[in-house]
Amino acid sequence: MQELLPAENILYLGDTARLPYGSKSPETIRQFADEDVRFLIARGVKAIVVACNTATAHALPSLHEKYRIPILGVIEPGVEAALACPNAERIGIIATRGTIRSHAYQHALALRKTGLMIHGQATPLLVPLIEENWVDHPATRQVLKTYLDPLVEKGIDTLMLACTHYPLLIPVLQQVLPADVRLVDSATTCAEHLKKELTRLDLLEAPGRDGALELHLTDLSEEFELLARQFLKKSPGRIHRAVLGI
Repeated sequence: MQELLPAENILYLGDTARLPYGSKSPETIRQFADEDVRFLIARGVKAIVVACNTATAHALPSLHEKYRIPILGVIEPGVEAALACPNAERIGIIATRGTIRSHAYQHALALRKTGLMIHGQATPLLVPLIEENWVDHPATRQVLKTYLDPLVEKGIDTLMLACTHYPLLIPVLQQVLPADVRLVDSATTCAEHLKKELTRLDLLEAPGRDGALELHLTDLSEEFELLARQFLKKSPGRIHRAVLGI
């Protein structure tokens, strides 16, 4: 988002006290997501991106019913990008258990194109490995191989990275997957979708200024600062403590 929309102010809320969402029940995820959205709306945001595949799968419909502000998820943009290639026929999905169990991706893909072979694979170990900064570690490669081999054996031509942590694994994935498997990253596609929506709604900030980044976490930790540097390629600056549900 910062690369595509450099003039926009971005307020990031990380619910670090209650993660991971991927292993929670749908009811709990909807409650947490509602509290997250109320926190952001109280700070005057003009649009919200639910930058979590599990929360998008379970909570986005109820958020759309309750709030008038534009709220975007990561699933629809990813699905559109996967099907942008007319030759996509065998699609693999890697995600948290919660996202795979929701069948949100499988359902969205099947609605848009008949005859697809869709294979979902829960990959719960990947987020902890990424957050440990073991992106290019032999253990991560072995875990990836164990997760991906069944999908490769099924002849997938497209692999959807259905978790916003997974883009950091793209260089490793390109090495362990066959060269003809296309990668679709839900994080990048969501950022592109956000730019289109802000343009369509005439909410896009005029160019010529540098937008600010403001980080709020429900639990402060040194580990998050290290992870933020890994994602942002620079210092995240001051991180604020967020209190939800008030």
